[in-house]
Amino acid sequence: MELKRSDVLLMAFCTGLIVANIYYCQPLVILVAREFNLTESYAGRITYLTQAGYALGLFLIVPLGDMFERRRQILLITAIAIAALLLTALAHTFLLLQVASVLIGASSIIPQLILPMAANLSSNEKRGQTIGVIMSGLLIGILASRALSGSVGYLWGWRTMYFIAAGICSLLLLLMAKRFPQSRPAFNGSYKALMLSMWHYIKTQPVLREASIINFLAFAILSGFWTTMVLFLANPPFGFQSLQIGLFGIAGAAGAMAAPLVGKLSTGKNPRKNLLTGLILQLISIAAFYFTGSHLYLFVAGIILIDIGQQAIHVTNQTRIYALVPEARNRLNTIFMSVSFVGASVGSAFGLWLWEKGQWPLFCLGTALVVGLNILIYNFYSHKLKT
Repeated sequence: MELKRSDVLLMAFCTGLIVANIYYCQPLVILVAREFNLTESYAGRITYLTQAGYALGLFLIVPLGDMFERRRQILLITAIAIAALLLTALAHTFLLLQVASVLIGASSIIPQLILPMAANLSSNEKRGQTIGVIMSGLLIGILASRALSGSVGYLWGWRTMYFIAAGICSLLLLLMAKRFPQSRPAFNGSYKALMLSMWHYIKTQPVLREASIINFLAFAILSGFWTTMVLFLANPPFGFQSLQIGLFGIAGAAGAMAAPLVGKLSTGKNPRKNLLTGLILQLISIAAFYFTGSHLYLFVAGIILIDIGQQAIHVTNQTRIYALVPEARNRLNTIFMSVSFVGASVGSAFGLWLWEKGQWPLFCLGTALVVGLNILIYNFYSHKLKT
């Protein structure tokens, strides 16, 4: 069956609301630190533990989409996500909160089951655009989640946000059960054979390797920024509360609007050009962050640019890998997104380390070097792939 426009929008809607589970914690770090009497940087562990859980879920669970019926898998994992969110809301020790954070990450991989489903049901001509629309939903969910959790945390406490998230996922569970199409798995072997087959694709698909490495570093930069900016804005000269910090996520939503356009461009003759554009935008955004000082207009401009740059990199790479081996899209997506979110987790930890060593100036210089490394990798593969 061919996806209707309403089906694509529904998938984008569900994708955005579910992926938000991973990012609610970021503006709430300050509140968590106060409740458990921890330093803000130590409480920030929940940010990269959530992302590490997501990477774990990507690696162990998402490949099963090539082996089992995706709709049933999506519904089961959504139910697990609801339980993880409730556990977080009820956690009364920081250790339990850290465990619950990993579980939230591992059970929030549903967007990475929805995307291959949508790719399979889209024509070659519309696949990039479909992925772009769903990625818009995903990015808007990521960015709006910070504004929502910052506001809810400020008004009613951080635990309330997780109770609300559990309610949202419960409604989505009913909606997806009613509307999502069934799919036919393409892999008939064992789980072991399924997992081993991914190594074959890593060895034989240079486009997959390039896309994964570039995404690893791009996600590290973006995640490091969104984790560390909370500390930057909470300290002088700003001294913002979680409500005000969360609202900066709205600025990033402007970047998410670029995804459908990027999706169309990613089906052109040389989609790799989008990657260089995205990397340059990330570099410009870091320059804006470095010179922000007390000028928030530069900070907001940097947020918009870094998210547009991330869209250009991510949507282009995801469209490219989906075109490689259609019957193995879940496994290719597993490799690609697992590497990406390991990068996100590393980026959050790296950002916190840079902050502790030299605060905001060192963070900006450190991430600029990472972008430079990514540009070198892009140039290396430009010669290797002859594009």
